Amino acid sequence: MILTPVDRVSLPALLEAFACAVAGDPLASAVFGRIAAVVPGGDLLTLSTDPLHHAQGAELCREFGFGLADVDPQDYFTWDGERVATRMEPSVLIHEVGHFQCCAPSRRPVLDFGLGAGPETGRKAEANAVQSVFGVDADVEEGLSSLLGILWEAELGQPALLGFLEQNWLEGGASPHNIAHFRKMVRMLDRQGLIDAQGGPTRALRAMEDEEFFAAWRVL
Repeated sequence: MILTPVDRVSLPALLEAFACAVAGDPLASAVFGRIAAVVPGGDLLTLSTDPLHHAQGAELCREFGFGLADVDPQDYFTWDGERVATRMEPSVLIHEVGHFQCCAPSRRPVLDFGLGAGPETGRKAEANAVQSVFGVDADVEEGLSSLLGILWEAELGQPALLGFLEQNWLEGGASPHNIAHFRKMVRMLDRQGLIDAQGGPTRALRAMEDEEFFAAWRVL
């Protein structure tokens, strides 16, 4: 959920400042360029509910081998270890692909990827009972999954910028801390083979288990 809503008047300056701040990092610049390439019309900067975008998201899930559960995650889980709940906005559905790719291999069959119940999951006690990644490590994986899912939205021609806003990537604007965080996330996706040299998403899956993976993050 977005922390500080952004209006159309302030958006162009925010995007320009962010683009300038990452301009010296070719890969980070390419990633941001993909995300900011489409500024959707309309008065409200809210997530798409377009049925075509949802169908594209569902097809992407199928391509990664997901089963599809025609349920509202508020009555179930977002990810039950085999199937994704599909009664969600397209951006949120595609976000689960990012989670699948960024997850440790041993946690892919676990409820909500072993990260604890997400905001959409209704059966929170069950999801939290199998959580095995906590604190900063969970935040890191959530951030990587977020950014990769947003890049899939861009790849599908969807308004990825809306997900970028909704998931608070512009909350810190072009501050040194926020830009450093963004660049580090991009580097980690690159090191794991999850994006290509042009900043686009690949179909690779993370190979490292958690201890090695989070150790690599801390020294990146």
